[in-house]
Amino acid sequence: MARQSRAHVTVNGIARLKKRLEDLPDEIRQALAKGVQKSAEAIAEDVARNVPVDTSGRDTHHLKDTVGIKYREEGLIAEIGWFDQEDYYALFVEHGTRSQPPQPSLGPALQREKGRYAGRLTDEVRQALR
Repeated sequence: MARQSRAHVTVNGIARLKKRLEDLPDEIRQALAKGVQKSAEAIAEDVARNVPVDTSGRDTHHLKDTVGIKYREEGLIAEIGWFDQEDYYALFVEHGTRSQPPQPSLGPALQREKGRYAGRLTDEVRQALR
């Protein structure tokens, strides 16, 4: 389902079955893409709720406001994370440094969604078949 790299994760929507997907009707592929989108949005919202925020007032730029989603392969692959150069420090927040312990939000959000992912895809395909 996912691969974690730097300060973003990639959610693959049936990437191993790409050849079979090409044979599926467009309605089913669109339903799968919709399921991937719902999971990606759920992960992004979870991250925004749980990423640490500097409340000292010194910083007005917060990772919770800049978590984003990029889609590829007709919406069947979603990358969730921080894509702007200004958010380079998300890597340090997620994985920690020598002087700062990790405060992960992306990895835990992915794990929480992992159990719902297959169900989301199944629900969307069922709705498309009705």
